[in-house]
Amino acid sequence: MSVTDRIRAILDAEAAAIRSIAVDASFERALELMRGATGKVVTVGMGKAGFVARRFAATLASTATPAVYIHPSEAAHGDLGLIAEGDCLIAFSTSGKTREVLECVDMARHVNRSGGVIAITSHPDSALRERATVTLDMGVIEEPCPLGLTPSASIAAMSAIADALTLTLMEQKGVTREDYGVRHHGGYLGRKARLDNV
Repeated sequence: MSVTDRIRAILDAEAAAIRSIAVDASFERALELMRGATGKVVTVGMGKAGFVARRFAATLASTATPAVYIHPSEAAHGDLGLIAEGDCLIAFSTSGKTREVLECVDMARHVNRSGGVIAITSHPDSALRERATVTLDMGVIEEPCPLGLTPSASIAAMSAIADALTLTLMEQKGVTREDYGVRHHGGYLGRKARLDNV
């Protein structure tokens, strides 16, 4: 296979993973939990999923939904204190079996009994599903990695779900250009968002 054919195959695999996500009522329930949270949104994830969780929190915060990422390992050493009653916890894990993520979700319930837990996961036997109020199912994904190990298509699907939640929530909340600009006032996007540039 040529380099260009291989690149196309990888891109196609990632696009297919996104297209195969089942969009059902679980997304509505997840958005209700996020919108109804009396606190903030807290995202968790390890490894590559952790990077998606971190970006998700950053994008939520810039689009008028207070959010913070907590590294599950650091949560065990005091960062769990960032979680408060009424927060909505969103856990990212393709396998849904990552020990640190499961432990973080379990321990978070001690400080946040009323907030919901949204799981974004793939494996049908994911232990994370059992801990979740709502599960957003990524579906069974085949990674295009020659070893079948490197997360790529799964990360593309995970990122797409996060973006879909962010942009839909932003629309539901009626976030304006001004709302965006006061939270993201720097750089190209900040200048573009500011009304004084019109």
